[in-house]
Amino acid sequence: MIKLFSLKQQKKEEETLGKSGSKPRGSSAAQLRIQKDIADLNLPQTCQIEYPDPDDLLDFKLTISPDEGFYRNGRFVFIFKVGPGYPHDAPKVKCETKVYHPNIDLEGNVCLNILREDWKPVLTISSIIYGLQYLLLEPNPDDPLNREAAEVLRQNRKIFEQNVMKSMRGGYIGNTYFDRCLRL
Repeated sequence: MIKLFSLKQQKKEEETLGKSGSKPRGSSAAQLRIQKDIADLNLPQTCQIEYPDPDDLLDFKLTISPDEGFYRNGRFVFIFKVGPGYPHDAPKVKCETKVYHPNIDLEGNVCLNILREDWKPVLTISSIIYGLQYLLLEPNPDDPLNREAAEVLRQNRKIFEQNVMKSMRGGYIGNTYFDRCLRL
């Protein structure tokens, strides 16, 4: 005779300890999807993820350190907050590093189409990471959040590049102070 009670008890203990591959009780669709996204993640060398709370995969930090473009040698930290509606709703992403960028405002809001109107449930955390990396490699002055930076980029790329370097070294651009974010 099969001992159903002992099998159920063993399965419950495995789930509690995290040894079971089956869905633990209380896991939301967002938690399951983020686990899959993270398992499938293949980060570029210029990116690094940190989980302030290793038990909470829905809130994490992404650091991008571009090795080319205007922002090369900078270190930019983005905060991800994945809500319970994920993957149907896009994660909330803010740039923690104050940056002189046409598509990132001084409060850290990011203008990336897949975080807003072009989000689709088939997109993943990886899609967002590559989108953010692309924004740092190729800023888009035609869809700005920081209109001043966009205007400078449109009118004079050399001055824009000088402003980016000055801001990454730590200093003022106009009345706005930027903390140093250059890698050593």
